[in-house]
Amino acid sequence: MLFNSTEFLLFLPITFALYWLLNKRLQLQNALVLVASYLFYGWWDWRFLSLIIISTLLDFWVGQKLYASTAPKIKRRWMWLSVSFNLGLLGFFKYYNFFIDSWVSAFSQMGYEMDAWTLSIVLPVGISFYTFQTMSYTLDIYKNKLEPTRDLLAFASFVSFFPQLVAGPIERASNLLPQMLNKRVFSYKQAVDGARLILWGLFKKVVIADSLAPIVNEIFSNYESHSSSVLILGAVLFAFQIYGDFSGYSDIARGVAKFLGFELMVNFKMPYFSRSIGEFWRRWHISLSTWFRDYVYIPLGGSRLGKAKGIRNVFVIFIVSGFWHGANWTFIVWGLIHALFFIPSFLGNTNRNHVDDLILEGNWLPSFKSIFQVLFTFGLVNLAWVFFRAESMSDAVNYISSIADFSNVSNSEIVIGKKNPAYILLLLGVEYFIMRGVPKILVSFRWLFYLICGVLIFNSFFENQGAQFIYFQF
Repeated sequence: MLFNSTEFLLFLPITFALYWLLNKRLQLQNALVLVASYLFYGWWDWRFLSLIIISTLLDFWVGQKLYASTAPKIKRRWMWLSVSFNLGLLGFFKYYNFFIDSWVSAFSQMGYEMDAWTLSIVLPVGISFYTFQTMSYTLDIYKNKLEPTRDLLAFASFVSFFPQLVAGPIERASNLLPQMLNKRVFSYKQAVDGARLILWGLFKKVVIADSLAPIVNEIFSNYESHSSSVLILGAVLFAFQIYGDFSGYSDIARGVAKFLGFELMVNFKMPYFSRSIGEFWRRWHISLSTWFRDYVYIPLGGSRLGKAKGIRNVFVIFIVSGFWHGANWTFIVWGLIHALFFIPSFLGNTNRNHVDDLILEGNWLPSFKSIFQVLFTFGLVNLAWVFFRAESMSDAVNYISSIADFSNVSNSEIVIGKKNPAYILLLLGVEYFIMRGVPKILVSFRWLFYLICGVLIFNSFFENQGAQFIYFQF
């Protein structure tokens, strides 16, 4: 089921009403969350519910065994059982054909022809998200950071929690599971905050991302016939398409969770105002970047073992992050590019700059230095986005080569419309004021702003109804 569908418009109020009718019965509330989550996921393909159920039961059982084990060797075995099963599940459905095709291609380059036996495998929606979520549970128990729950219903609800099930944020058990185990009380303020998030998330998705999608698709599909300026425009528009699409989903997920009395982690913090690649990754897909930091980068030694091993670990973390996104060399190269962009600040010990401060640093307007840093970082991010969006490595390389060929001036025209730039400026303006603090004079006009957003969403909703979220493919 999609957030931007008429089915969800019916599903959410019914779930909301039934949920709070049971507000004095925690177990019944959790049961409703579980049933609603399975219905939400099964709407796409009920057969793949079996994967969630199996993963849930296995990690619930492994969690008990890990906690009961005192011998380090036995604990490691249980931990690796969970990791191997979840990564095996993810690897088979997501990467089987990629490895087979790459193997055959490698032997073909050496003059050996092999027959590729591949399967027509359907990628279960959200498998990259819920497998990482359940793994974090067992890994935290293994590290003695968390005690397992004996409430299977609450654990199953945590694993399958429908607002963030298929595209995140990737929640840690230490944050979401206690909320499943404790009584929730309806809060009007929390519900209002949730409504604002849902409205803004729908604006990002329906008004911005879905309106940009046809333009971006046309440019990337026919890049050979477009001029350098059009190709640059295509990369920039894709940057806002994917941001509107993915951060819009996260906003809606957080908003729906607030309706039910839950608080999910913030997954985006205005990433396009970043002044460096390091800052960008502290603001983009935070739940994934912190997951890899805590469960891959730090266990490898992080930066504690010297610069050489630190550089190795940086490359590992970015390449694995790229591979997580999909079974295509374009994603791996995308991660590699970000690693190369990150290394200079890592070597210069400036990668932790701007950890807490925002671009404005207490002023109404940013400095020229900050503006230059933001634009430069945005340019680097856009260059990498070309590989992320391209269908193949050759397409990505040819696309960038065509940008660099300024003699490539065609008569092609791309109609982006007068509205799309205005919507992007509205997005940046709202985030700018959120970052700076909304002036009191504008606060009094908030209902007008909500009305404008609502009208724009309504006008675009039925035209783009059912448009997939980009991150569903991951």
